Amino acid sequence: MTIQIDIAMECPEWEQGMPEVESLIRAAVRATLGQVEEEEELEISVLLTNDDALRRLNRDWRGQDKPTNVLSFAALEEEGAPLVEGMPVMLGDVALAWETCVAEATEQGKALTDHVTHLMVHGTLHLLGYDHEADEAEAQEMEQLETAILAGLGVKNPYAESFEDNIAEGGRCGP
Repeated sequence: MTIQIDIAMECPEWEQGMPEVESLIRAAVRATLGQVEEEEELEISVLLTNDDALRRLNRDWRGQDKPTNVLSFAALEEEGAPLVEGMPVMLGDVALAWETCVAEATEQGKALTDHVTHLMVHGTLHLLGYDHEADEAEAQEMEQLETAILAGLGVKNPYAESFEDNIAEGGRCGP
């Protein structure tokens, strides 16, 4: 399998605060796609940006005028999505917000690298059609897959410590 990962660094804090972010993203995407996808050539774009940019995207695409940690925009959601023979299959885009990622990692007592790895796995699974908001069974399947992929990357289960908090907030997935 060939995976093309295009990373746009719109916010310099990513590189300054996390110099290894590009290699971390590439490893997370490859591990995720290696677990669940069998296409020959795949492409994904990643935007490393800030809260203001993700707030605008969240407002314009989801109707929620607030920043968030990660957003995924799947390219293959439409049945008639164009596929060009001999070209990589474009899965879509994942965007991460620096300030929110740092704040969440700090608040949750997690290493920033582990939190960002989790968000990339989570966002990539969304590009593949996984949806934790659809129903409880799908949320559990997505969470189990995330946990297995993260374990393969040396990241502990992000849900183990916060399971009760997630349930109290009405959700299963943190991101």
